[in-house]
Amino acid sequence: MPAGAVPAALGANWTGTGVEFALFSAHAEAVELCLFDEDAPAERARVPLERTGDTWHARLEGVGPGQLYGYRVHGPYEPLAGHRFNPNKLLLDPHARLLSGAIRWDDATYGFLPDAEEADLSFSESDSAPFMPRCVVVDPAFDWRGDAPPRRPWSETLIYEAHVRGLTRLHPGIPPELRGTYEALGHPAIVAHLQRLGVTAIELLPIHAFADDRFLVQRGLTNYWGYSSLGFFAPEARYLGPAGLPGLKEAVRVLHRAGIEVILDVVYNHTAELEETGPTLSFRGIDNAVYYKPAPGDPRRTFNCTGCGNSLDLSRPAVVRHVLDSLRLWVEEYHVDGFRFDLASTLARNPYDFDPECPFFAQLAADPVLGRVKLIAEPWDIGEGGYRLGGFPPGWGEWNDLFRDPVRRFWRGEEGQVPGLVRAIAGSREIFEPSGRGPCASVNYVASHDGYTLADLVAYERRHNWANGEENRDGHGHNHSWNCGVEGPTDDPAVRALRARQKRNLLATAMLAQGVPMLLMGDELSRSQGGNNNAYCQDNPTAWLDWERGAEEDPALPDFVAYLADIRRSHAALRRTGFLYGIPDPGTGLKDVHWLKPDGGEIAAGEWQDEHRRALGMVLGSDAPDGRMLFALLNSGDAAIRFAVPGLGAAGWAPLLDTGIPTGRPDAPERTCQAGGTFIVEPRSVILFRGIKQTG
Repeated sequence: MPAGAVPAALGANWTGTGVEFALFSAHAEAVELCLFDEDAPAERARVPLERTGDTWHARLEGVGPGQLYGYRVHGPYEPLAGHRFNPNKLLLDPHARLLSGAIRWDDATYGFLPDAEEADLSFSESDSAPFMPRCVVVDPAFDWRGDAPPRRPWSETLIYEAHVRGLTRLHPGIPPELRGTYEALGHPAIVAHLQRLGVTAIELLPIHAFADDRFLVQRGLTNYWGYSSLGFFAPEARYLGPAGLPGLKEAVRVLHRAGIEVILDVVYNHTAELEETGPTLSFRGIDNAVYYKPAPGDPRRTFNCTGCGNSLDLSRPAVVRHVLDSLRLWVEEYHVDGFRFDLASTLARNPYDFDPECPFFAQLAADPVLGRVKLIAEPWDIGEGGYRLGGFPPGWGEWNDLFRDPVRRFWRGEEGQVPGLVRAIAGSREIFEPSGRGPCASVNYVASHDGYTLADLVAYERRHNWANGEENRDGHGHNHSWNCGVEGPTDDPAVRALRARQKRNLLATAMLAQGVPMLLMGDELSRSQGGNNNAYCQDNPTAWLDWERGAEEDPALPDFVAYLADIRRSHAALRRTGFLYGIPDPGTGLKDVHWLKPDGGEIAAGEWQDEHRRALGMVLGSDAPDGRMLFALLNSGDAAIRFAVPGLGAAGWAPLLDTGIPTGRPDAPERTCQAGGTFIVEPRSVILFRGIKQTG
């Protein structure tokens, strides 16, 4: 590149003989590149950058991978106008590919004097460099050896939500030096476990570089979940193993070879710099007025619809470009297959209200790289109008809390839950059809990282979050959970048996529903967090998966989950791309779904509001391309119910699944229920039959 030419990409890009440095700032007056030696508290050199438009840049020959650097940015310190430049603060490159070290919290990391009156209007002259991480120049080269993305259709997808460290930290089959690292994700023990379960995609909690918030460090805790981003281009360094960055790429390659996609949970809605009284670490000192959305009519304050102090302003082209560049890097350089967007409603606020035609959505859909990966929204934030389930564009999936909550409430035995349960099982047509999407837009789950684990969902009715240091005030207060009669651990065999059945009922409902099922890490091994439903700061055995204890707690549960996945994979009726309408076929008179009462009759329009209904039957698959029909019975009541066995195109029905059996496999699968007969469904059970075709 000729001297003075603008680099093609922002960040620090190694050319083979030197490094091109480039930084965006629209309002800066000068930018200095700071070069550091290992472990040095202060920079050994400052290099002034040249400005072309809003890009500040320089090319340094003889500099290469491993070079540590940061920036100092000069400009107006005018908080009332939204400008918070302070060259006394060492700033992280928003495009850095790797960070070295952690923040050592000190008042010097703030652009103002924290103890001053109207503190954020004051100006700090303390140098933050001794307390800041360093950016690292990296060589992105890697031999992918013919890697190709699995490109699983949504209809064939089973997601497993996991944490890099939590999944692998205690696995006895993984070498100690690899446990808790990216490399462990590709270890044969992890891959084999995922394959055994039938998982087709692993969704990783945030691996973008993130901060341990100051208030957590003061409590002796860490930001375990990682929802406090420092940079969107750098993998979190605490998960690096002996192989470094290539270890993450190798893990992706190995998972792909096993047919498993990799989805990243990404946090583009806010950063670790918090509100206007937060630290100056990167974006705030580079161009606060561009990167952060100001409060309406008050540039001094940050608009906070995330609950985390600030909101990135994706109504601005430069910020949209930044996020798209980050997403593209993860697809092109790390070969990831998709993204789950945390508090995704924030990304579509244009400028303050949710706009389904916002610039970010439009450019994302049109991007030739990003337009072909999986996109999943957490379809809400905490701001006004932020709950937007069903409001995302075609091609997106969405976490569906209107699946989670009715299913939980039905199985805990609440009355009046059948209508919501049926809507959820049928793919939430009322929610997703208006946007032109099918049932695969619904990501169905009963447990996720945010809340109780599956085991705790059936063992606790009250949160037990004292270890978080917030006097048990944090976390959800309404979880629709049921402890089955005893709060927490118990040796009572009846309670333990009921909990085992309830876990299977919840899992079966998620796996037999239309849409895309998602499992939480360790639910197949009865992982418990001791009733902590907000373990975001518990980087310890509370949140790690104890593989050995899990295997002892309910040894047949992994086989049950694997069997559910096999049933789903084997029956096209469970993996529809179009909604169920319940309209009779003109030729056969059969419907794509029949909702049945215990007497065998269909539930009529006026009967859905029966508050006391706790059981129903479902027949589907008469129109399935593989001709395989299914008959499901669900009973959340305390008493057994006798169901009339329907015909509806089948000569009879053979048992396929029983949640009262540890493995789910019926003891006598050859036993057939003849049409016109009856079948007794035990309390709190799911029974599934396969249809036997009529002959003649």
